[in-house]
Amino acid sequence: MGVGKSTVGQLLAERLGVGYRDTDEDIVAAEGRTVADIFVAEGEPVFRAIEKRAVRVALAEHEGVLALGGGAILDEETRGLLAGRTVVYLSMDVEEAVKRTGLNAARPLLAVNPRKQWRELMEARRHLYEGVATAVVPTDGRTPEEVTQAALDALELKEA
Repeated sequence: MGVGKSTVGQLLAERLGVGYRDTDEDIVAAEGRTVADIFVAEGEPVFRAIEKRAVRVALAEHEGVLALGGGAILDEETRGLLAGRTVVYLSMDVEEAVKRTGLNAARPLLAVNPRKQWRELMEARRHLYEGVATAVVPTDGRTPEEVTQAALDALELKEA
């Protein structure tokens, strides 16, 4: 959350000369409401089912850069779909998250005691992110352009 996946994803797509897509945006367009609204009205299990379908469709339809929501990798089937694909995990620590988002934005999983919840989420998810990642790119203290270049370098990709 707040790691810059949308910004960096768009920059990567531009530099590689490919399309960009974000599954959270797909969900908002299909459902006609925000991710936070879905969480509040329907709960996390319903949102995760919607997200799983959105990721499956996007992976089947889109060949460019695809940004996934931070919880998409919680689903074992989704992790399986990511196997063998180029996946960049953008990492950051809690202090950077506080700087970027203040941890007070509309983040349904961080509603109470955001720093503690962020740390717990990362402890529970980090191994999953790393398990599907082709490359891990730290974002702390870096501009989106620097992160984009680090991702290109890590993947040994050339710009279009």
